[in-house]
Amino acid sequence: MSSSNKLSTVKGNQSINREKVQRCLHSGNWAWVKKALFRRFGSKKNLLEPAFDRYHYAKEMTKFFNEEQIVWNLHSDLQLISRTYHEIMNRNPKMIMISIKEEGNLPRLRERTHKHSRQLLEISTKYFNAMHEGGKLIHTDPELQAFSFMKTNFGAFMNNLDDDEN
Repeated sequence: MSSSNKLSTVKGNQSINREKVQRCLHSGNWAWVKKALFRRFGSKKNLLEPAFDRYHYAKEMTKFFNEEQIVWNLHSDLQLISRTYHEIMNRNPKMIMISIKEEGNLPRLRERTHKHSRQLLEISTKYFNAMHEGGKLIHTDPELQAFSFMKTNFGAFMNNLDDDEN
C-alpha cells in the first residue's frame, strides 16, 4: 500500500490536503487522488460547485468595483473592467466549460453560474447609472447597457477558447 493510501486510511479524510494531492498527482498516483477527492466531496456535484465559486468572477469583480479602481472615464474604465474580467475567466477556462456543459445535469451549478452573472450585471448597471448621473454617458437603459457589455466580453472569452483549441 502506498504511503499516501496509508496516510488517508490511518489518519482519515481530514489528513488529505492540497500538498498531498499534488504530490500524488506528480507521482502519477491518479487512483489515490480520485479516491481522496470523492471521499472529501462525496460526488462530482459537490466537487464542482465550490471549485466553480472559487474560479468565477463575481467576488473579484465586486472587490474590483469596491476598491475604487474606477477612474470615472468611460473608455478607461470599460477597458480595465474587460481586462480584469478576461484575466479572471482565463485563470481556469476548463472550469467555465465544465459549467456550461454540465448546466443541464447539475441545477445547483446552473444557479451558481447565474448568481455570478446577476451580481456582475447589478454592479455594472450601477456603474452605468452613476456615469449617466455624472453626465459622462447619454441616457440609455443602464441594465441593457450592462447586459450588452457582459455578453460582448463573454462572447470574446468563448471565441478565444475556440482559438486555443485549434
